[in-house]
Amino acid sequence: MTSGEPLAPEREPTLTIAQVAERTGLTHDTLRYYEKAGLIERVGRTVGNQRRYAAADLAWLEFLLRLRETGMPIADMQRFARLRARGDTTVGDRLAMLRAHRAELADHIRALRRNAAALDDKIDHYERLLEQRQPGTEERE
Repeated sequence: MTSGEPLAPEREPTLTIAQVAERTGLTHDTLRYYEKAGLIERVGRTVGNQRRYAAADLAWLEFLLRLRETGMPIADMQRFARLRARGDTTVGDRLAMLRAHRAELADHIRALRRNAAALDDKIDHYERLLEQRQPGTEERE
């Protein structure tokens, strides 16, 4: 359902933009932007020109959200979407992109863990300082 042509009544069940927005957490404007930016192909339309998203469109949006949540830049997401639109001949290129992104994500996770450990150390330090200042815990001379 990527042609943008009006849907035939016997086609698969479809979702309105409001339903897709509710399921994905994306706003109507963001969904329209994703289409305009080439992240999603033009979705099917009703005779009244209302967008109707198929299950495949929703699955693709959910994957795009995972890419976004893992820090993939929009330009890379657009490149991936263009490759995907070209079909199976680009599987190798898409795999390479995902592997590179996964490696960057793994580096970021390691950095986050190091930073979390540093924060934990500082929290422990301040908790010990507060415990030492509690009335009755200080030593008197």
